[in-house]
Amino acid sequence: MREGHQGTGPGAITPDGCAVELYARLPAGAEPDIVAAAVPQGARVLELGSGVGRMTHPLLERGFDVTAVDESAEMLERVRGARAICSPIEDLDLGERFDAVLLASFLVHAGDREVGRGLLRTCARHVRRDGCVLIQREGADYHTDLPRERVDPRGFTVRIVSSEPVGDGVNSVRAEYEFPDALWTQTFRARPLTDARFEEALSEAGLRADRVLTDDGTWVRAVPTSWSEGR
Repeated sequence: MREGHQGTGPGAITPDGCAVELYARLPAGAEPDIVAAAVPQGARVLELGSGVGRMTHPLLERGFDVTAVDESAEMLERVRGARAICSPIEDLDLGERFDAVLLASFLVHAGDREVGRGLLRTCARHVRRDGCVLIQREGADYHTDLPRERVDPRGFTVRIVSSEPVGDGVNSVRAEYEFPDALWTQTFRARPLTDARFEEALSEAGLRADRVLTDDGTWVRAVPTSWSEGR
């Protein structure tokens, strides 16, 4: 397990505390439509942290060529129809470029500062000169409007129970996912990012924010600011 991460519930648990069986049940939501509206039809997409393919499969259905990356082999066993690569994201170097790189699931808020930097460097390393990186950020009140819960019409409840400081600007977050027949929990570390710190982190990796894609500001399109022909 990654430091500060853990998970409970039925089935395999990944190094960051995610439950494979849980993510196989969760719906994709609006994310595939957000991606589809921001990148060209038929684009080559590198999806970092694909999990079981919640976004992968809808993007394939929309005609995108998807390479799915996850550090959990158990997650990738559920991915169908896409090229699948098992690797920690921060270590990935495929030696190729993509039209679009996706960094969803609030991964940009990784509690480990070096991991967070590595994630953005991986994005910059794999995006084409004229391509884009789509990043999902936390909402403004993610760590303060607590506890909170959302009852999904499909019959399950998601709760963010707590977010407690553990030092160096990092919080330990506890989430619960309750289904009629099972309960999963996940504890993970997250680093809240102000707009200024987010833009600074992008700049360090050779990226800049191009535009906000959603009204709540949680999805951002970034583009390269520097370029190396070493691919």
